Amino acid sequence: MAGKIEVIQGDITKLKVDAIVNAANTSLLGGGGVDGAIHRAAGPALLEECKTLDGCPTGEARITNGYNLPAKFVIHAVGPVWHGGINREEKLLASCYLNSLSLARENDCDSIAFPNISAGVYRFPKELAAEIAISEVKSFMNRNAKPGRIVFCCFDEENFRIYNDLLAKEREI
Repeated sequence: MAGKIEVIQGDITKLKVDAIVNAANTSLLGGGGVDGAIHRAAGPALLEECKTLDGCPTGEARITNGYNLPAKFVIHAVGPVWHGGINREEKLLASCYLNSLSLARENDCDSIAFPNISAGVYRFPKELAAEIAISEVKSFMNRNAKPGRIVFCCFDEENFRIYNDLLAKEREI
């Protein structure tokens, strides 16, 4: 794996990367949490562009301009709501990461930052969500040169610790 994975605790809307990923809902028209923060920081032009996309199914992703953000692009990934794992939630979450990374590569992005997709109000178990995220990112990086820098941007201390612990365990193996 030629690329670099970083874990930071902070505000994804402040990151100077080529693309940030938005944990979006299927409408792509904004919401709470990271979705609302990204829409507020990007400005009203983001909402106007999202209106032209006609939504996005769970597990898929769409790309827009970043507008007032430091990032050139916003990749809107729709994660699954956790229902105990009976509705293919793990596969759908993995698909969010793969589709986001593919869009980043197709748009020549060298760097991308991910929030903790589905691990908030969508109630996906945080450790399982992080395991899926790390696994998908590493698998993609083993097959592709771009994006070469992946950032997991954790808003809270708990997710920051989970990601760091999982990556540290992998380094021990």
